[in-house]
Amino acid sequence: MQQPNLHAFHIPVMGLAFSIDSPLKVGPFGISSVVSLSDDTLIEQMREHYSRKYHEPFEAITPDQPDYRARRINAYLNLLHKYVQILTGKIREEAFDASSRISKYFRMLPNSSPLKKLYNQMLQTEDETQKTVLQNQLREAVQPGAVDVNIMTKLDKTNYKKDGTPLPFEFSDALAGLRGFATSEGVSSVVYSAGMNMRLYGYMEQFPEAFQYGKNGFKKKIIIKVSDYRSAAVQGKIMAKKGLWVSEFRIESGLNCGGHAFATDGFLLGPILEEFRLNREVLRQELFGFYKAACEAKSWNVPAETPETRLTVQGGIGTAEEQNFLLDHYGADATGWGTPFLLVPEATTVDENTLQKLVDAREEDLYLSPISPLGVPFNSLRNTTSEELKLSRIAKGKPGSPCVKKHLVSNTEFTDQPICTASRKYQVRKLEELKEANLAPEVYQKEVESVLAKECLCEGLAHTALVVNDIKTKNRNAVAICPGPNLAYFSGVYSLEEMVDHIYGRHDILNDAYRPHMFVNELKMYVTYWLKLKKAQFDNPTDKQEKYLRTFRENLLQGIAYYRQLLPTLFPENTNGYFLMEEELFEAADALLIDENAFAGA
Repeated sequence: MQQPNLHAFHIPVMGLAFSIDSPLKVGPFGISSVVSLSDDTLIEQMREHYSRKYHEPFEAITPDQPDYRARRINAYLNLLHKYVQILTGKIREEAFDASSRISKYFRMLPNSSPLKKLYNQMLQTEDETQKTVLQNQLREAVQPGAVDVNIMTKLDKTNYKKDGTPLPFEFSDALAGLRGFATSEGVSSVVYSAGMNMRLYGYMEQFPEAFQYGKNGFKKKIIIKVSDYRSAAVQGKIMAKKGLWVSEFRIESGLNCGGHAFATDGFLLGPILEEFRLNREVLRQELFGFYKAACEAKSWNVPAETPETRLTVQGGIGTAEEQNFLLDHYGADATGWGTPFLLVPEATTVDENTLQKLVDAREEDLYLSPISPLGVPFNSLRNTTSEELKLSRIAKGKPGSPCVKKHLVSNTEFTDQPICTASRKYQVRKLEELKEANLAPEVYQKEVESVLAKECLCEGLAHTALVVNDIKTKNRNAVAICPGPNLAYFSGVYSLEEMVDHIYGRHDILNDAYRPHMFVNELKMYVTYWLKLKKAQFDNPTDKQEKYLRTFRENLLQGIAYYRQLLPTLFPENTNGYFLMEEELFEAADALLIDENAFAGA
């Protein structure tokens, strides 16, 4: 049964472990969150942990069993669905005391929510009979948040039999993950991130019972994380022509986010949102035309009216004013708040040592790093225990990590089957190759540093859940974490209610550091990113590189011009906020235009 969204925000997927059990923590309070399906080993460990905790029978699903990855994912999602429902039911039965969870449930709702208003009416009602009637209405309205999942489309390695022969394509990581999700219980959504995977998209057609429109709507919904309007239009059409409806486009800042950073070609979040605002309904109707034709060709159900396509935004949001502007000005249906929730143990899973590092982190501690084996810039925190372990291995002359999980394997320089560039197997061979290459000393050193920078994220992004839940592992519990730059403005450990109150403007938890508007923060990151590209290609740029740098800069300058026009809408004129942002926009433009003649492509 389709349920309305009670909150104007969700908690996005974070790493492998940080939101792995968030549905059990925040779902009973009506808050939706997203679980990563990348690491089935971690998923199985968490299923065992919660089975023991809830006294559920547990039978291990081991790698020697058929279709173990899909079965592990399916079993864990079913457990989450079952206990989110049970925990929500327990909240529903509680008394409306000031300290009860049901009172907390309604206190946390947005002030504009009809249920929040009904709750306040109940509190002010003195007649006990009428109060009981209102309380019963409120109990019936209690519903859980969604248990959504994330599939990073690029993580789709082929898996092999013991004899080294490849398994059929449907046993690849992404397709097995989809199969586990599509056959699971409950109404929920799959979030696709990191670009297109045509094999994965085509495989969805094999699960009409999950993705076909039914009398109660969609049992399983499709959400696509996109960086711009064009990506949404292209992927939406691909889906629609297969009879698959995209129920939400989740727009994320290319750089002002946690985890992997997929930079646009200089397109900024504000102009991207403006394009969606102007064309959103046109796109929805266009997609419905393709969708309807495909469904009719398959003899699938066709909804009488065009289904909803939600628009949500995430990446660097930090204040209630920014939250409200995204909802009111651009018509976003909700927002995603990720990084700040790393500081909320009631919502996410972060071990105590790493949590304290997050609390103490300042701007200089958060950086766009080269540590990902995928070769994509990765938002990181300095001085993690994962980084310490990497450096310790290098110091001992044993660079690289044992590659156990193999989710990020992609390199075939030395092997027929892909291996991971953070693995010992790769790094030892690569370093030997570099020694024999007779490179200039400065070039050799730069190449060596590039090799040794890679870090095992399969283990690092999973281990915090093992530490927090005292789950034994054969490997060292070194933790990597991937907060966005927005973390610099939050410096405490917060309760769930405190964070929600901050989002809705009822309580301010920002630290004393000066925080530019989220649009300015992202702009500064893109300017820095462009300047690094320019510096890297300064000596002998090709025509293609020159054209790319020129286009990138022009897109940034157009974004700055857009923000200048938007300023009176963001801030009242002649206010401090207005003048500060105006100055920051001028500074960004100057940085893009300085030394223009020093490089032909700039």
